Amino acid sequence: MSSCPPSPAQSEWFGLLDLAIREDVGAGDVTGNAIFDTEARTTVALEAREDLIVCGIEVARACFQALDPDVRFETLCHDGERLRAGSELARIRGSTRGILAAERTALNFLQRLCGISTWTARFVAAVRGTRAQIVDTRKTLPGWRVLDKYAVVCGGGVNHRFGLYDGVLIKDNHVAAAGGTALAVKAARAGADDGLEIQVEVESLQDAQAAVDAGADLLLLDNQTVPELRAYVAALGDRIPLEATGGVTLSAVRAIAETGVHRISIGALTHSAPAVDVALEVRNDDSSNSGHGG
Repeated sequence: MSSCPPSPAQSEWFGLLDLAIREDVGAGDVTGNAIFDTEARTTVALEAREDLIVCGIEVARACFQALDPDVRFETLCHDGERLRAGSELARIRGSTRGILAAERTALNFLQRLCGISTWTARFVAAVRGTRAQIVDTRKTLPGWRVLDKYAVVCGGGVNHRFGLYDGVLIKDNHVAAAGGTALAVKAARAGADDGLEIQVEVESLQDAQAAVDAGADLLLLDNQTVPELRAYVAALGDRIPLEATGGVTLSAVRAIAETGVHRISIGALTHSAPAVDVALEVRNDDSSNSGHGG
């Protein structure tokens, strides 16, 4: 079971949820409002239809509360927990109109976030026993970054920088524009705020050595072969952290990890994670769920 930090503060993602609700509900759910009166009450469950790593429980709670402030949301698991197919994530009781209006939006968030955490956990499991950490990138869905990266952590992965503002990453275009690896690193070392780590993308052992000599803190090895990665590890693996990246697949990640690199960053954790199947099922045990005239 993975452990997660506390869920991101609601202020960091509620604007996204509010936008999603307004996009879906608009002026009102004409189907639910036509069938059910305002007093109708329903009990439902959020159910895993496949094995998954949970992520997004608090977002789902907020979604149902937004449509029914008096809803009762009973959490039956926590983020980072591994659930088997058929397990329930939560039980919800409240306004039938509100619950059914919130259903699709809540499931959209859960299916994506559980999908990322579950997909990440598969990569983490694949490199178990090596020293390699599985790391995310900035290839997130626009507006979703704080949630996407939280889901990676729930799956056992590690967050890379959140944006351009919290870490120096000198990539190939920076190097080309600066006139060389050493010049780019020295300029960054002189111009960046104290405390910021400087990571450099390198394309050869010569570039890597130049980056280390100029004061780099980490090296990024993009689209290198397994033999090439082994050579970097042999030459520099005890001197500086090495991060492999570039088109990493689940079938290839173990071989990359066994080269001895310290980190493997994977854009697919967030840009290509398959959504998992989470459903909402009615669990009524009374006759309070009447329609108009019931």
